[in-house]
Amino acid sequence: MLQEAALTETKTETHPVTGADLLLRALEKETVEVIFGYPGGAVLPIYDKLYHSKILHVLPRHEQGGIHAAEGYARISGKPGVVIATSGPGATNIVTGLADAMMDSLPLIVFTGQVATGVIGSDAFQEADILGITTPITKYNYQVRSIEDIPRIVKEAFYIASTGRPGPVLIDIPKDIAAGVSVQPEAEKEVNLPGYQPTLKPNYLQVRKLTEAVSRSKKPVILAGAGVLHGRASKELKEYAEQQQIPVIHTLLGLGGFPANHPLFIGMAGMHGCYAANMGLTECDLLINIGARFDDRLTGNLQHFAPHAAVAHIDIDPAEIGKNVPTSIPIVADAKEALDQLILQDGKPPAHKEWMETIMRWQEEYPYFYDKESAGLKPQKVMEMLHSKTDGNAIVVTDVGQHQMWAAQYYRFNNADKWVTSGGLGTMGFGFPASIGAQLADPEACVLAICGDGGFQMSTQELAIIQEMNLPVKIIIFNNMALGMVRQWQEIFYESRFSHSKIPVQPSFVKLAEAYGIKGYVIQSEAEAEELLDEVLHNREPVLIDFRVDPDENVYPMIAPGKGLHEMVGVKP
Repeated sequence: MLQEAALTETKTETHPVTGADLLLRALEKETVEVIFGYPGGAVLPIYDKLYHSKILHVLPRHEQGGIHAAEGYARISGKPGVVIATSGPGATNIVTGLADAMMDSLPLIVFTGQVATGVIGSDAFQEADILGITTPITKYNYQVRSIEDIPRIVKEAFYIASTGRPGPVLIDIPKDIAAGVSVQPEAEKEVNLPGYQPTLKPNYLQVRKLTEAVSRSKKPVILAGAGVLHGRASKELKEYAEQQQIPVIHTLLGLGGFPANHPLFIGMAGMHGCYAANMGLTECDLLINIGARFDDRLTGNLQHFAPHAAVAHIDIDPAEIGKNVPTSIPIVADAKEALDQLILQDGKPPAHKEWMETIMRWQEEYPYFYDKESAGLKPQKVMEMLHSKTDGNAIVVTDVGQHQMWAAQYYRFNNADKWVTSGGLGTMGFGFPASIGAQLADPEACVLAICGDGGFQMSTQELAIIQEMNLPVKIIIFNNMALGMVRQWQEIFYESRFSHSKIPVQPSFVKLAEAYGIKGYVIQSEAEAEELLDEVLHNREPVLIDFRVDPDENVYPMIAPGKGLHEMVGVKP
């Protein structure tokens, strides 16, 4: 009998549990749906376990493309994007994406392979001190030194990345830790991080102080940033603005947090913001900042920023309050929690009919404009057509440059979570791979990858993914044969000395698309655009459209460096 029992035990014995097994189990517990990763020597033990995993793995053709795709996924899904890269060059190739996600508060979990623990610090093959490199550009980073720590570290990482102000967390895993056998996995525990306790609920007295300030105000405005979107607070923002009849201005990253077709919506402010929004910030007597960090591209010269206003700042990150702009009513809180409290407060809406009339007059007299009579295909017109033909419901993902600003100006966002762009870091090469992540996050959506000809050439290799996975991303290239924003600055500030900003030699983007099995088109007129967009925007196939736009067109209005928001140039006369 004892012999039979021993034989039975031998037959049912399971395989040893490795560090890679623990990692995959931890990811499954976090309900991870997709991983963007690129294999290499230091992560082969992990990839061996991924071979049998049910988690979808997407293979970018460059690690930077993978992390930008994870950013797009995180921005649209609201869940952390997950990335795997090998040690050394694999790890260093994701540094730009980490910095981008850190600046724009996007939750990422990034796993990097590392050389074996016994040779760390010896300049071993493909070794890089990724902890030292990424400390300033991650919300937190770990290096795993014990197999049994993997479940705890992964759980903590997801918690840190997705709570408070979201951001990227990096976990560095030495190869011997991933391949090693676990003796006794650490028991499941609740996350316990005494030094990390984000403040979600606002201080009641500060909320009351803001309510009283609103009741006294004659010229209030709300400045809504990306914190409204990260906090899923769009509904509350609309309710509060309507209750108090306060006009709403957006930052670049906040677009969509308040409907652009709402009577209280003024527009986007900043370097290329609209006249009414910039003048609203200049002339207001109460500025309520919700989830924006007073970036220099928004404020212009701080000496001229909101000179007549008392400033209230609602932000989940206390480090942002008072950092750039003196704040008289600081409120550390989640945007949704703060707005809930503000909506509940008693108090009549302030009387500011004249203020609203002034704003409406600015909007009518100084709208965005471009020369509709001159020859050439105008990029602004293309953007208006894209908005019209998608009913403003597409997910718009941009690269960085002139096309990014035209998208922000002319594609009017009426719904939250339809806008993906690189704001704080301004990363060229971001747009196209980020559109892949956005499409995976919302498979049924119409996703527009709006790129310049310069930025698109930084990530063309990712065409392989949309062909391989048949992702119906619509690649819209605004082709002006130049690094458009650089050329514009050189024209305005450097006496038209176009030093290396023109791109006279380019590939045929259509042939490049066709090389990957994707349909491509060249468009040179409005009539061609009308016909083609009706045909391709609503089918379920990937497509690339090369729009040959006017190469001399500039983005206006514009605020020169060192100038205040009221000192716009290129405003309609």
